[in-house]
Amino acid sequence: MAVNFPITDRPVSFAIVGCGRISANHIEALRQHAGRAELVAVCDNSPVALAAAVAKTGVEGFASLDALLAGSDADVVVLATPSGLHSRQAIRAAQAGRHVLTEKPMATKWDEGMEMVRVCREAGVKLFVVKQNRLNPTMQLLKRAIEVGRFGQIYMTTVNVFWTRPQSYYDDAPWRGRWDMDGGAYLNQASHYVDMVDWLVGPVDNVHAYTATLARDIEAEDSGVLSMRLRRNGLASINVTMLTHGRNYEGSITILGERGTVRIGGVAVNQIQTWQFDRPHPDDDRVADASYATPSVYGFGHPVYYANVIDTLRGEAQAQVDGYEGLRSLEVIIAGYRSARDGVRVGLPLVF
Repeated sequence: MAVNFPITDRPVSFAIVGCGRISANHIEALRQHAGRAELVAVCDNSPVALAAAVAKTGVEGFASLDALLAGSDADVVVLATPSGLHSRQAIRAAQAGRHVLTEKPMATKWDEGMEMVRVCREAGVKLFVVKQNRLNPTMQLLKRAIEVGRFGQIYMTTVNVFWTRPQSYYDDAPWRGRWDMDGGAYLNQASHYVDMVDWLVGPVDNVHAYTATLARDIEAEDSGVLSMRLRRNGLASINVTMLTHGRNYEGSITILGERGTVRIGGVAVNQIQTWQFDRPHPDDDRVADASYATPSVYGFGHPVYYANVIDTLRGEAQAQVDGYEGLRSLEVIIAGYRSARDGVRVGLPLVF
């Protein structure tokens, strides 16, 4: 199949591979872009999940990626599958001439992430990596404050991801918590927060981490602390656990700078709790409206993310988070895992 780009004479067509819990966000995002985008197929190797997705969407269903690529002409293959499958599925879709949109993390291994980028580049297709938290209004306001220099020198950035994932969560899907298919709390649940640090105050120069599996019967970590030295001379840390009692407690970021302090908290960086700078700015009037309530840790960024994907494929914009951007947070996490495994500080970029 020839690569379609730019797509200007019809809606951009999407097929979703993987009909689990996150697929609902993609289905809803595409619904909000009706007229400029359309869902044309869904795919899952579970007959039950596939039947439910077909009933929900009314589109054609396929039991395998190969069957979908043979039987559907979708422009974009959306990977909402277990993370350990992303690399091989992205490569297969790219070789079939399809653009790829993958959920986080883009891969569970550094070399596989690099291979995804290489194959998509050589095939002439776009590779998009979902980082929807960047597009939340709270994060956009914070990003602008950094870009215009309101903090002055940024001294310290601290991120907390204190959520709960009971043993039943891992038992419901045996791939969860496996090193090859999922990784642990950093690679799965907290990958957006690692991306947040790199995007806001990075790049990261070196990493030192401790991880532990304290209470869940899984291969990978359920808790960890990760410390970073930034190339702009500041320090950062990301503290993660999936063991909070009873409910998701906090997803927060605090930035301490020479001329300002900001804390964005809530369950998923959805509430601006502190916003203090030495000088006023027009954005200060937007603080009250930037906070929002969210029923889950996913937030509402998927439709905004899809808007950029559609604009990019129509030739009207540049991708905000492509494969190269996706590699940045993957590199930090893999460095953290190597540090925790070997008991050493790991510098970036990674060298093999």
